[in-house]
Amino acid sequence: MRRIVAICAMVLLLSSCSQKAAFEELADGGCSSEQKKLVEAHISSQIDALAKKDWKLAYSYASPGFRSGVEIDQFTFIIEAQYGMLVENEGYEFGACTIASEKLVQEIAVTSNAEITNLTYILSVEKEVLGVDSATASQPKLEA
Repeated sequence: MRRIVAICAMVLLLSSCSQKAAFEELADGGCSSEQKKLVEAHISSQIDALAKKDWKLAYSYASPGFRSGVEIDQFTFIIEAQYGMLVENEGYEFGACTIASEKLVQEIAVTSNAEITNLTYILSVEKEVLGVDSATASQPKLEA
């Protein structure tokens, strides 16, 4: 049992170190493959929590800056009112990941109700923790 606990602790420590190293330097341009992988995993986890209507878990993926200005009940209201496509998504695909002014910018195409909505996620790193600052939707397009 001690061995399992030690292994779990080691995995968590190593993944934390990996995230720290990946975001130590955020130079403008394209994301590294490690950055892209971590950003995609973070956003996927939030979208999956939204699809389960696990508001508390989904909210935990928001950046500390976002959470300091938006309470969880406001977050839930915003998601239900403006981002239903994430709750009812039938799948999503990641596009380009770039860095601008020390923010990570991830393009995503979300399919919901036979429509594709393109979202631009903005993420930040605060105290070595990745978090979602915002997601902006463009007009939905009918799927071909």
